[in-house]
Amino acid sequence: MSEPQPAIAAFAPRKFVTRRGPDPKQERSARTRLLVLTAASELFAEQGFRHTSVKDVADRMKMTKGAVYFHYPSKEALAVAVVEEHYARWPALLEEVLTEGYGPLETAEQMLARAAVSFRDDIVVQAGARLQIERPHIDAELPTPYVDWTELLASLLVAARDEGQVREGVSPEAAARSLVSAFFGAQHISDVLRGRADVVERWTETSELLFHAIRAH
Repeated sequence: MSEPQPAIAAFAPRKFVTRRGPDPKQERSARTRLLVLTAASELFAEQGFRHTSVKDVADRMKMTKGAVYFHYPSKEALAVAVVEEHYARWPALLEEVLTEGYGPLETAEQMLARAAVSFRDDIVVQAGARLQIERPHIDAELPTPYVDWTELLASLLVAARDEGQVREGVSPEAAARSLVSAFFGAQHISDVLRGRADVVERWTETSELLFHAIRAH
């Protein structure tokens, strides 16, 4: 692809410079935090926010509640960390797709196809999605869902239109909103009916239909 559009750049991961060697204690602490986060993700995905306690997380980790609180001061902090980690998956996925050299329309298709795999296989993604649905019950500010995806896809579709890949009369912004609505609706329905076991197949069906309507022929 050519230079990323602004929305793509905003969606891309930020890189920081390490100015000193790793601290072994900090590395152990970071590994423990990740394990706690994973355990919390499993419980949030299985039981939801209201039916999961810090004690549940501690029991799954075979550690004390105090040890969990050392890393995350409240259940709300754990929920926020899980949702933030959910969103951190997408810039990494975008970077992976961009390195493979697809055009803008194919990049949009690949992003959504691989996101469907993540919703099927990644417990952090599953937990983050459930927590967003349960946000009225979480006394903490969570990232606003769907906006980054809509901006990313709109930016890709604008670039695709400029390259003649988009059917005449199709609005990139409207198409992006439709893709986001269809994708997150498909993954939610798959979750309710099949525990997301068939989310990849259901999204493939929907994706083929929508991109056929978007693509110039």
